Amino acid sequence: MRIGIDLGGTKIEGIVLGDGGIEQARLRVPTPQESYAATVDAVAGVVHALEAQAGGRCRVGVGHPGALSPATGLIKNANSTHLNGHSLDQDLKGAIGHDDVRLANDANCLAVSEASDGAAAGCKVVFGVILGTGVGGGIVIDGRPITGAQAIAGEWGHNALPLPRDDERPGVRCYCGATGCIETWLSGPALQRRFTERTGRPLRATEIAEAALAGDAGAAAEIELYCDRFARASATVINILDPDAIVLGGGLSRIAQLYARVPELWKSYVFSERNSIVTRLLPPRYGDSSGVRGAAWLWPESV
Repeated sequence: MRIGIDLGGTKIEGIVLGDGGIEQARLRVPTPQESYAATVDAVAGVVHALEAQAGGRCRVGVGHPGALSPATGLIKNANSTHLNGHSLDQDLKGAIGHDDVRLANDANCLAVSEASDGAAAGCKVVFGVILGTGVGGGIVIDGRPITGAQAIAGEWGHNALPLPRDDERPGVRCYCGATGCIETWLSGPALQRRFTERTGRPLRATEIAEAALAGDAGAAAEIELYCDRFARASATVINILDPDAIVLGGGLSRIAQLYARVPELWKSYVFSERNSIVTRLLPPRYGDSSGVRGAAWLWPESV
């Protein structure tokens, strides 16, 4: 059996998958915020607890923010910045106690999951998007994740927001050192911060969306602006990659307005006939737990 781990900014989730992708067990714990070592120990603790439920040693796949640098073997580009500069693969193998551990970017895991047996099953080219604490992206072609020469394939969140308006320039400073990154506009904390600054109301991102659906004009305006920014950003991905489907994951994938409004808005930005765009924007079949299934799929059943 295989264990999948989704190492997120606020939670660590793990599952055990048996034959046929059948879930056997699940565990979720908060992500430690105090140190890298505490995070490694927490992941190992989840694995050990799940192995105990599974009745023995399992192969382990871990989806994490950022990437393992091909140059150094260390984590880079993680919005959970305490991971950067560490040999996460080797440290996890040591803490777990065996070498059957594979790592991949969390958005790649989402894309693999949804392209394998999820919302985008049967699609040739899939772009997976994590909308949560950060904004990640992953590419799957013919069922296989694309990593790239620098291990940054799909990382759209650290390009500048396309077609910025006057009040969007220059944008805020991103943790990566750049200014105006897509992540600084589309992450959950970014949506919350801008709504609070404008209205004085400290709502969470999904609460803003719920208020909009309930008729709150201020919340509706914020969500409409969010959808337009998302449409501008995703249209650039479509112009370059031309995917069959874009599948969302992360906590903000629960914002219902995205799926109707963004494809309507991106018609103004995609380099194609306005009414001939066939790329679909899809919610994840497995909800915000899709990435953890993709992590388990890092180990094929035949291995």
